[in-house]
Amino acid sequence: MLLKASPALSLSGGGTNLFYPSRNSSNPLFSSRGSTFSVKAAKGTNTKSLTGVVFEPFEEVKREMDLVPTTPLVSLARHKFHEDSESAINDQINVEYNVSYIYHALYAYFDRDNVGLKGFARFFNDSSLEERGHAEKFMEYQNKRGGRVKLQSILMPVSEFDHEEKGDALYAMELALSLEKLTNEKLLKLQSVGVKNNDVQLVDFVESEFLGDQVEAIKKISEYVAQLRRMGKGHGVWHFDQMLLHEV
Repeated sequence: MLLKASPALSLSGGGTNLFYPSRNSSNPLFSSRGSTFSVKAAKGTNTKSLTGVVFEPFEEVKREMDLVPTTPLVSLARHKFHEDSESAINDQINVEYNVSYIYHALYAYFDRDNVGLKGFARFFNDSSLEERGHAEKFMEYQNKRGGRVKLQSILMPVSEFDHEEKGDALYAMELALSLEKLTNEKLLKLQSVGVKNNDVQLVDFVESEFLGDQVEAIKKISEYVAQLRRMGKGHGVWHFDQMLLHEV
């Protein structure tokens, strides 16, 4: 039902009518009680707007009221959030935590006294914290949409990363590149779940918060791998480590 206003409104103050019609007018849209006036809704008003979008809040909200749960354990915020999206987000949280765990194992390896590559240690520690931050961001979004965070098991990573042919530095960076590409693939699958279930908000969240940064990370680590392949296992690795150590 739309509100229909009269061409003119009568306001009285001190016995003087500021606008017409007067408060004694027989206009059915206005009623007077003393010195106050109320506007009534006009019945039979054409509700078709120029845009084709009609908003009838008191009628439409009746349907939505049935969607407001009364059970204490059920989310009040959940709306248009498919169970597949909720499950896929929990899977992505597990991916981020597993990648973070592997990066933390790499940090511990390069921080050893008999390895002593502090730049690599710092790089992988920062990478581990970043992936954990991604997991927490997904957890926050899950709660925001009214889903339930369900943490899954994390696999135990290996602790030795020295490679007979490639050496530890190149092998570790190639492993990091593989993990970033794997994470990107999982993010794209999560986005496809949102598209499949017409969840525009989930699609926007994945695209705006993760996909762009993921492409940047893949490009950056790809360059590191190319540079380390040129250096081999010799003295150049130490210089590369110093570059990582002092990189802002």
